[in-house]
Amino acid sequence: MSRSPEIEGLLREAAPRALAAVLRRFGDFADSEDAVQEALIEAAEQWPPRAIAAAMVDGPDAGLELLAPLGDSLAGHHRLHATRAHLLEIAGEAEAAIGEYEAAANRTASLPEQHYLLTRAARLGGPKKEIS
Repeated sequence: MSRSPEIEGLLREAAPRALAAVLRRFGDFADSEDAVQEALIEAAEQWPPRAIAAAMVDGPDAGLELLAPLGDSLAGHHRLHATRAHLLEIAGEAEAAIGEYEAAANRTASLPEQHYLLTRAARLGGPKKEIS
């Protein structure tokens, strides 16, 4: 899956403008750059609910397609993997879903979330894993 040209263009346009605005306001480049990056990541995390909605209307592949552009920028975030896992589960791709549930569990610090995600993976036939 690759990032769509529309998303690439939007990120290329929005990031420098947002950085300039924050830098003008606060004056520190490093802090401004961090704040803008975190804000863009937070905004991108709002996309998974849209992906789920698209999947419910048009099928899981439509939702997975909406998530594809986020793969590089949000690879370390558990929500992206959990959403991808759910859509893969709906699509009947149990093995891929197990991998995504496990990846999501490895990326969250929340013990209840880890338990939930690993339980979902186990129900699909994944190995039972202990939370450490």
